[in-house]
Amino acid sequence: MDNKLPNDCASAREDSLDICQDSIGYRFDNVQLLVDALRHASGVSHRLASNERLEFLGDAILGFVVCEQLYTCFPDYLEGELTRIKSAVVSGDTCAKICEKIGLQNFLVLGKGMAADPEIPRSVVAAALESLIAAIYLDGGMEAARKFILTHAVSAIEKTDSGESGGNYKSQLQQFAQREHGVTPNYQLLDEKGPDHSKCFKVSAQVAHQQFPAAWGKSKKESEQRAAHNAINQIAGEGIPYPADETDYFDVE
Repeated sequence: MDNKLPNDCASAREDSLDICQDSIGYRFDNVQLLVDALRHASGVSHRLASNERLEFLGDAILGFVVCEQLYTCFPDYLEGELTRIKSAVVSGDTCAKICEKIGLQNFLVLGKGMAADPEIPRSVVAAALESLIAAIYLDGGMEAARKFILTHAVSAIEKTDSGESGGNYKSQLQQFAQREHGVTPNYQLLDEKGPDHSKCFKVSAQVAHQQFPAAWGKSKKESEQRAAHNAINQIAGEGIPYPADETDYFDVE
């Protein structure tokens, strides 16, 4: 029995792989590695044919490259701060966002049940990125994998370091609240303005019975981060970086 795909099917498959490589910004010498990286366990008859082994390898490569980058870029940071940034950058959420940005989820080979769902689980999407990293490593070596990772991870490193990802000031405020009051900070949504596609939010941080100056942001997460920054500065007796006057709402845009 001839198990080869019909010519039109084979051609469509090649076209899809070409588009995928254009999307991720890397051309494979051994395209079979890309094919393997795209196979989720739900879409194959045996798990050894899935991308799980590649995911295992890719996770280690991603962690190494990010750690190496952090060690080089932040010579004054202690282990705890380096670990905090690394954890955020290699998290499933960040991997899923990178995967979605390059459109890799559009090329995954999934089982019928999962493929029928309009929303692929983010854990599956994140794992696909790690599988792709391993495939690039096996195809082009560590330098190719490093280039791919840093192309997409540097912005996540910068955002996490600056606190935009919700790490710095919210963590500082939480540590203060737990140390001084034995409580966790609360964030209160005080106001929101703008059309649905471009809303801004006014949020204040509260620790125990003390409410700190509110801040506007373009998302609730950004607002909470800014509100925490306001709180940390007030606690330290410093100026408020994000005063929430009505005029400041328009400066958020």
